[in-house]
Order: sequence, then C-alpha cells, then structure tokens
Amino acid sequence: MSALAPTATRIIPASERRLRNHAGLGLALRNTVTMAGRGLIKIRRTPEQLIDVTLQPILFTLMFTYIFGGAISGDVQSYLPVIIPGILVQTVITTSVVTGVQLREDMDKGVFDRFRSLPIARIAPLSGALLADTVRYAIATVLTFTMGALMGFRPGGGIASVIAAGLLVIVCSWALSWIFAFFGVIARTASSVQGISMLILFPLTFLSNAFVPVDTMPGWLQWFVNINPVSHLVTAVRDLTATGAFGADAWISILGAAVIVAIFAPLTVRAYMRKA
Repeated sequence: MSALAPTATRIIPASERRLRNHAGLGLALRNTVTMAGRGLIKIRRTPEQLIDVTLQPILFTLMFTYIFGGAISGDVQSYLPVIIPGILVQTVITTSVVTGVQLREDMDKGVFDRFRSLPIARIAPLSGALLADTVRYAIATVLTFTMGALMGFRPGGGIASVIAAGLLVIVCSWALSWIFAFFGVIARTASSVQGISMLILFPLTFLSNAFVPVDTMPGWLQWFVNINPVSHLVTAVRDLTATGAFGADAWISILGAAVIVAIFAPLTVRAYMRKA
C-alpha cells in the first residue's frame, strides 16, 4: 500500500483533474475497493480500533442481561430474545460514528492531500472508508449473536433469519454512516464529530424499546419510543430472529435507510468534493 502514501504532493495537471472529476463507474469502483483495503490494513495494524465492536457487545450483553434480566423478564433466558436484538442494534449503529470521526482525522492529518495527488477517482477515499466500515459492522453483528448463543439465546427463526437480521442492521448502519460522514467533512475537529454524533445516537438508542418493553414506560414517553426509528429496527430484528417474519417494521427500516442515503449521500459528496 506504499503507492497510496507518497512522501510529497504534486501539482495535478488540468487534464488529469478533469479525468478524475469525471471518472467512470468502473474506475471509481476499483479505486473504492483499493481504498477499502487500505482501511482494513489500517485496522489490522492498529487493532485497538476494534475495541468498540469487540468488547462493547460482550460487556453490554453480560451487564444488561444479568442486571436487568430478572427484573424485566423474570429470568435471564426469557430476557435474551429481548436484549440480544437491542444490543445488536445499539452496538452496530453506534459503531457507524467511527466513519465520520476517522474521516475527519484523515483530513486533519493531511492524508487526503496525499490522495489528491494520486490519479484516482476523487470519490474513492470517501466511498472506500464507508465500504471498509461495513466490516466493523459485520464483526459486531457476529460477536453479538455469538455471545447470545453462548448465554443460551436460541432464535426460533433459524440461521437464515439470523443472517437476514444481521444484514438488515448492517444496511441501516451503513445508511446512518452517511450522516456521520457528512459531519466528518463539515466539522472542524474529530472530537466535535464524535460529540455531535453521540448527542444524536444516545437518546435514540436508549429512548427506544431496545432494552425494556414500551408499556413499562410513562405514557408521555411511549409516543416517542413508538415512532423512534431505532425501535422499528429493533422490532424488525426481534421478529426475524423469533419467527423469521419480515414484517412492516423491517420495511420501515429499509425505507428509512433509503431516505437517509438519498438525502445525505449527495450532501456528503458535494461537501467532500469541495475539499477534495
């Protein structure tokens, strides 16, 4: 990957700049895969970047299950079908924040100045980062379901429904990552990206049905929980893992993901192109 990190930038001829601005789909896809490979190599060299997707689902599953399981569902085994989908959704969508944070860090460190000097599609560093982060979502998904299985979680929908539930969460998290990528492009510092993102995600994840039944909450809070998109995604995962049903909540989640991408992908690309 040394070719991707020259020691100095160069002046880009006008003809090459026009070619990069109008790179074909095939070239853009190849460059995207190359940049995604760079992201994976970066993770391999600094494995501490995976702490949030390795330790968090394990710790949260253990703590929430053994602390709240008896009080909410009567015993741990009865609580597992409730908490595992909730932990999965919370962990994976929270991980999507990393996209914007690392994007801002790369821009601050001058990494994107080096990319600008290479004969690659301008969109590749952005799209490659988004693609690489889907691996993080997959790791968190596998670990959460594995931890649940070790604790006795037995999905009634079968392995196919578990895979479908995992893919649904990954797709929705990838859509959310466009929002945080937008923050990463326009924000001044990586810490501000993380702060703004968590300010949005924490209320959405905890004011949902991820950890407790909605009917145990005050009436004034239930209306928000019921329209919260995180609640729809959690319910969709529970339905898939319990019975294999791909119901209305799953379609609502997919529609919401499509709307987010339709709005924030153009905004992010436009803001990114101004700086790239």
